Amino acid sequence: MLYQMYETHRSLMEPFSDLAQTASKLYSNPLSPLGQMPMAQRISAGFDLMHRLGKDYEKPEFGLRTVDVDGVDVAIHERVEIDKPFCELRRFKRFSDDLPTLDKLKGQPVVLIVAPLSGHYATLLRDTVKTMLKDHKVYITDWKNARLVPLSEGEFHLDDYVNYVQEFIRHLQKTYGNCHVMSVCQPTVPVLAAVSLMASRGETTPLSMTMMGGPIDASKSPTAVNNLATQRSHAWFEHNVIYRVPSNFPGAGRRVYPGFLQHTGFVAMNPDRHASSHYDYFKDLIKGDNESAEAHRKFYDEYNAVLDMDADYYLETIETVFQEFKLVNGTWDVKNPQGKQERVRPQDITQTGLLTVEGELDDISGSGQTAAAHDLCTGITKEHQMHLEAKGAGHYGIFSGRRWREMVYPVVKAFILAHQPKAAAPQPAAAMPAVVSQAVVAKAPVRKTPAAARKKPATAK
Repeated sequence: MLYQMYETHRSLMEPFSDLAQTASKLYSNPLSPLGQMPMAQRISAGFDLMHRLGKDYEKPEFGLRTVDVDGVDVAIHERVEIDKPFCELRRFKRFSDDLPTLDKLKGQPVVLIVAPLSGHYATLLRDTVKTMLKDHKVYITDWKNARLVPLSEGEFHLDDYVNYVQEFIRHLQKTYGNCHVMSVCQPTVPVLAAVSLMASRGETTPLSMTMMGGPIDASKSPTAVNNLATQRSHAWFEHNVIYRVPSNFPGAGRRVYPGFLQHTGFVAMNPDRHASSHYDYFKDLIKGDNESAEAHRKFYDEYNAVLDMDADYYLETIETVFQEFKLVNGTWDVKNPQGKQERVRPQDITQTGLLTVEGELDDISGSGQTAAAHDLCTGITKEHQMHLEAKGAGHYGIFSGRRWREMVYPVVKAFILAHQPKAAAPQPAAAMPAVVSQAVVAKAPVRKTPAAARKKPATAK
């Protein structure tokens, strides 16, 4: 019922939001009679803010057209490589007519970025992708809005998430010989499970895993997000936050955790900060500070665009990760596509480098939650493990913005390069220590020898 009420309210507000946008343009246009009125700029700013508070935010696009590679503009073609019922494997293919640049691109590492399925779209990692494209072949998991997935496609469970990740890894291994995996926030847990299961079966595992700001062990330094999950029972979540998709969407009847509830939770964590941000936007419009106003629009166009999550996946994640801590307790069994239950054993991983990244000021994944992966992956030798704590960085700062680009990315890039087969590396892995010395916190040194020495298959192309 709540979902239907929300959609009814949104539909009723939509024409008023559109009207406010029109009024804002009339009052801001100097050629309009309304634009000549006293306080026209202030009135225009008020209508603009009203429009943005009432509008419906659709899924943004990545919008990556070019990337600078050592001073050369390289064209980007975005395409869907694999289309699954609940996710698309999206590739950002790079093109260049400059032959030296083209040769350099061909030899760069392949990275699968596993984006969060926790309320926002994968476009939240736009800055992550754009930065990585300078030195890597990049793929990303683009999760679909569950309200757009027909009931005929079946349910989506946490097990399915793990199986999707394994399928994508195998696809890149088949195409290139092997790949590296980067997980940001929520997917650190299912990605570690996916690689663990591959290792337990004797399959080839990725060359490296980079895990950033995720709840590997959510019992460490619990945050407000963790506390909510532990203070409420599984039944409470099922009865209070799970609703059926209304009839006006393709996924009508599907049980979901609605995106608007997740967004309400995001805002409720820092209401004063959001109110202040909107007021600053109003003042920037009055002052004519278009640069600051546009920065506000870009942020909230992304922040306010949310998706629904399938109920089974959401409830199982709450139970597995935040209530029973099955990964760290060694009690997590995952059902494979053939219907067989397999125990997740991170200690079976031996041929994959492990880099964990945490933000000093992260209020979503607390200190030590991601670093806990090192205690679980006992089969990985210490020289192939590393931990980085980004000073002054919050949750979003470790994968987006200045701190990501200047503090975190150089370490991630160097770690991946150090675990890339020598024949495919664009520069010798010996350059690694100079970059690693810039890391804020390194619990274990990164290897100094090329990954080819570990008998990994060479990159195909």
